[in-house]
Amino acid sequence: MNFFRSVRSALTRRFPGLHRELALFVCTIAAVGFGESMYTAVFNNFLADAFNLNSFYRTFLELPRESGGVLVVFVSALLFFLPDRRVAVVATLLGATGLVLMGLFSVTFHWMFLWLFLFSLGQHLLMPLSTSISMELAREGETGKRLGQFNALRNCAVICGSFFTFIGFKYLHFNFKVSFITAALFFVVGAVLLMAMKPGERKSSSTHLKLHKRYSLYYWLSIVYGTRKQIFLTFAPWVLVTVYKQPTASIATLLTVSGVCGIVFQPFLGRAVDRFGERFILSAEALLLIVVCMGYGFARDIFSARAALFVACGCFVADQLLMSVNMARSTYLKKIAAHPDHVSPALSMSVSLDHVFSITIALLGGVIWARWGYQTVFVMGAGIAFINFISARFIKIPARQS
Repeated sequence: MNFFRSVRSALTRRFPGLHRELALFVCTIAAVGFGESMYTAVFNNFLADAFNLNSFYRTFLELPRESGGVLVVFVSALLFFLPDRRVAVVATLLGATGLVLMGLFSVTFHWMFLWLFLFSLGQHLLMPLSTSISMELAREGETGKRLGQFNALRNCAVICGSFFTFIGFKYLHFNFKVSFITAALFFVVGAVLLMAMKPGERKSSSTHLKLHKRYSLYYWLSIVYGTRKQIFLTFAPWVLVTVYKQPTASIATLLTVSGVCGIVFQPFLGRAVDRFGERFILSAEALLLIVVCMGYGFARDIFSARAALFVACGCFVADQLLMSVNMARSTYLKKIAAHPDHVSPALSMSVSLDHVFSITIALLGGVIWARWGYQTVFVMGAGIAFINFISARFIKIPARQS
């Protein structure tokens, strides 16, 4: 905690306008981002080494990992009596508990399955809350800029967490148990920092569990994003681990590179959203994703083995950067929201909707990989990216909110 107090003090001195709530949330993002990066860096290798999974069973694991996302809207509704910032505390502690149990008690595949679900529930419950709180802390007309700054900060945490994981496995004899428990400790720090923030106002229970026609395009864009995201979260690192035979240290290195690039890219992207609008940014993302899909799927057929590995790694980095374009969907929702109280519940609803479809695409992708090869999975991804492009062209911001 002393470290994060020091960080907060340094930030406040450097940026006099950085008020207490913003400083606490900045430190929260740093702590949770560090923990998540450690988990991400080791998870695929943990599965391969501990359980020797083939591509089908690796895909099957997306059921508990993504079902937490499906339940977000229902858990949020059950916790309606708590303000968003207190629900975020619950989410962070759930994630920490799942990580500890995964590290200590994954004695069989079935137990690990259960602990993964618990971690996933906390992780996914935190996603819309983090976005909602971030936008609450933004100035009018600078929502994209603020989200970009927070994402850049998270990338700094990813760099630190990934580098720490790399050093730990290469020189300090880390194992998966140590990694998961250390990641959980940073989640706990995040929960403490969130508790130190003012709780904020409680949302009315009537705002939960509702689908508003006004937000139908936003929901659809979230569904398309969920299917696109799942292909890359599940199959992109799995390609690097199983097809290109990359170890934990390599995945951690790629996450570090992505984080370094993101420090520059994220604030630029946030300002671009504010300046050029969500329609332009989301359309450009879709076109770039088609190129990334082709790189993942066909680099080995076009280039030498070494060059193909570099192309696949480049696609991994590009995809990590493009994930943050999701901020444009969130700012679009804020601009079209009929009432500010609708934003957080609509974000939660979108998470649940996109995960219903992402689970389906993960299971379908596993069958396709097993039967027709991994290239076909990424051809499907390119098709989804094209649908995303067409959908983004329908975005219109009301003139009064432009």
